[in-house]
Order: sequence, then structure tokens, then C-alpha cells
Amino acid sequence: MTSLLEMREISKTFPGVRALDRVSFDLRPGEVHALVGENGAGKSTLMKVLAAVYPAGTYGGEILVDGKVRHFAGIRDAEAAGIAVVHQELSLVGDMTIGENIYLGREPRRFGVVQWEALFSRAQRLLEELRLNLDAHTPVSHLGIGQQHLVEIAKALGRDARILILDEPTAALTESEADILFNILERLRARGVGIVYISHKLDEVFRLADRITVLRDGRSVSTDPKTSLNTATVIARMVGREVKDLFPTAVRAPEDIVFEARGVTVEDPNVRGKMLVSNVSFQVRRGEVLGIAGLVGAGRSELLMGIFGAHEGPHSGEFFVDGKRIDIRHPSEAIKHGIGFVTEDRKRYGLLLDQTLVKNMTLATLPLKRKLLVDLESETAEGERSMRELRIKAPSVFVDAMTLSGGNQQKVVLAKWLLTHPRVLFLDEPTRGIDVGAKLEIYTQINELAAQGLAIVLVSSELPEVMAMSDRIVVLHEGHVTGEFTRSDATAEKVMACATGQSKVA
Repeated sequence: MTSLLEMREISKTFPGVRALDRVSFDLRPGEVHALVGENGAGKSTLMKVLAAVYPAGTYGGEILVDGKVRHFAGIRDAEAAGIAVVHQELSLVGDMTIGENIYLGREPRRFGVVQWEALFSRAQRLLEELRLNLDAHTPVSHLGIGQQHLVEIAKALGRDARILILDEPTAALTESEADILFNILERLRARGVGIVYISHKLDEVFRLADRITVLRDGRSVSTDPKTSLNTATVIARMVGREVKDLFPTAVRAPEDIVFEARGVTVEDPNVRGKMLVSNVSFQVRRGEVLGIAGLVGAGRSELLMGIFGAHEGPHSGEFFVDGKRIDIRHPSEAIKHGIGFVTEDRKRYGLLLDQTLVKNMTLATLPLKRKLLVDLESETAEGERSMRELRIKAPSVFVDAMTLSGGNQQKVVLAKWLLTHPRVLFLDEPTRGIDVGAKLEIYTQINELAAQGLAIVLVSSELPEVMAMSDRIVVLHEGHVTGEFTRSDATAEKVMACATGQSKVA
């Protein structure tokens, strides 16, 4: 079959880093071609070359579309060639409607005047073709994050894309929204659209892909039909070794209670009287990992945000550190009381992407420092030590956070909080959007921190993760505690029963 797209011997170098080393990749009409690899393997860089984020002349090798060599001077050139990218980070304008977002910059005009009726008619027709039950007149700000991602995909397809690049498309989707996406992809495949699917969720890759290409350390490792591969083989190629045990075992003996929360209640900031968390209490001990499990909408993240003083809505509760009651009205007070918080969305809440690693690492320690002048030499030394201890892959602590892979960005966020010397560490989805190898490093780090006496509260939507890493598990359903289990008592069936509200605590 003739290739729709060919990328031949693509090389890309940044200062101190060779991100791509003669990578070749091709895509056929009506194919879903999965691109997998650890964070930092070069997947996103390769797709940015294709989409002309890195224009012609800034990389080596050549790109062919329909057999013809193309030199894209910028993103608009790539879009004109039928290439559309749906990034993990949304590019929608919240104050605009769905229709306005879909045709932003490409509005139908007559004599320079926007034809609004035609715009909304086209947008609604596109939504119906994709079988998205949405009104094109709805403001994007009224949509949930998953629906916004589906609109982002509609926006890409509104450009009549023939080559669609999806980067971790289900990271923010519920199971039902993911099913909607998969149905859309099947219809696009039938229409002859070529799809590049980038995901760390190998179950999705094996469900959707026709072929799978593995990248490692900026190089092509293999390209094979899905039917000739299995998960273990793909993981081994991604990390360069077999990962027999994804969750490293640890034997812990938790000690005295370090942190206690009583009667935590969190209200929806947008709907007066709607409770996201209702009367939740828990304790966590020195050297213990307490898991918080539950389905989407259970209130897990809202619980931690409310305790930390970071939730926008009204929240209340009693909090104790070492048996002493403390007041937390603002995150700075939580930090002073020895609480750290690795948030769910590292790019929105955890990092300043346009700032250096050292600035990001030392940001949370500023409220703890009494001196008005920051000791830059001391900050640099702390940052370099953290970089070594957490094995952060970067040329130096002076590069911007945006240049790092997702797994290394997550380590920078973790380093930021460890530099505050916390007594309690909240980890909200600490492995979301990172690859298998980086996950293993995060799991190992969690075990090491617990062994050093840190009390850890772990929120995860991945049931195997929360069960394997936790000493105890508290289960939430619609903002209420519906179960609590020790590691030895927990089973997937018991936890899921509580998470779906089928089993209530007395």
C-alpha cells in the first residue's frame, strides 16, 4: 500500500541533547499507527517536526506527503497539507462557543463579514457527523474537560485533516468519553484518514492500532504489525529491558499518626450547595502510604485541594499534625505545617513551564525563607542535588521546564516539594501521562520516601497502582467514604464495589 506520509531519517538536536537520531516513520491511508516509547524517547519532538512547530531547515531528514517531498515553513503550511495535531494541552478559548472555537481563524466570510449562521451550521453538522451530542452555540467554558478534548478533536477535523496526530487523547477522558473517541477513530479510518496515536496506555494501543512503532532514546527501535506483538514485548523494547514487576515491593511498619483530617467538606464553587466532598475523615502515619481510591467525580482531588487550602469553593474541616490542631486557610500555611502537594495537573498547577528547573524546584520553599534576598548559589546547589537524587534527565538546572519530557517534569514537581522537607506528602495522580519506565522510578521513589518516614497520601484512578502501592486504602463514592481496607484485605472486587456505591460503611 502506498504511504500517505513518510518521515525519513529525521534528526533533531537541541543544545546539549540529540532528541532524534535518524528516525524513520510512515503512515498509510485508513491506518491507526501507534507511536510509543518512554517520556523523552522523542515521540512529541518527531510529531512537532511533522506539524512544522520545528520548521524545515531546523532538522535533518525529509518529509514526504503523497510521495512528494514537502518543506513546511510553519504550522499553517502543515495544516494546508492536511496535517492536524491534537495536543494534550487544550488550545480552546473558554469564552467562545464550540462553533467559534472550531473555526477560529477560518471563519466563513462574505465581503470581510463573518457569516455566523453558516459557521454554526457547519460546526453543528461536524458535531453530528462525529456523533457528539453537543450544541455548537454552547460556550466551551460550560463543558467538562473531557468534552473539551472531544471538541479539540472536532476542531482538528474541521480543517479536513487527512493526517491526524493524537497525543495522549484519553488522558482526561472518562471511560464513556473514550468510547466516543474510539468510535470516531473507527469512522475516520473507514474514510481513509491516517491516524498517528501516541499513548502510554498500551491496552488502548492494542485495541486501536494496525501497526506499532517503538522509539527509545531518540531512535527507532522497531515497527511491526500489532498482531505480531504483545504488551510484554512492547514494554521491553520501550525501556530496553524486561519489566517483570512494575510495582516494586516494600515491607513497611507505619508508626505514630502524623496527619489527621476530620469532617472535611468541600462545596462546588459553581453550584451553591452542591457538595463535592462530605464529612470525610482519615489518618496517615509516619512511614505509611495511604491510598485514596474512587471513580471520576468521587471527590478525591477536591478532598486534597480542600485540605491544602487550594480549592476555589467553600471548604471546612479540622486538621491535626502530630496531634496538634492546625489552621489551613491558604497553601502557604499548609507548607509551613509540613504538607506538600504534587497536584494532578503538573503543567497547570505544578510548574512554571517558561522558568528554569532550579526556579521551579525552589519555588515552594520561598514562603519558608525569612531572608528577602534569595541565595542563588545555595538554590543552585539544592537544585543540582535534587536533580542527581531523582535522576532527572536534563542538560542542567538552568534549562526551562517546558523542554523536559513528562516524566522528568513530574520529577521536578516532586523535587520542589521534597525541598520543603515535608512531614506529609499528597500525591494526586503522580504517574498520569508518563511512561512505564518513568512510572517504575516514581514508584521506587515513593517506597524510598516512606522508608525514610514520610507520611504519603496517594490518589490514583488506576486501581492496580493504588492497591499495589498502598498500606491502607480509603474508597470514596460521590464525596463520601464508602470503604476502608488494609493491603492484605483489599481486592479489586471489594474496592470497585465501594467505588460504585454498592457497599457502604456503617
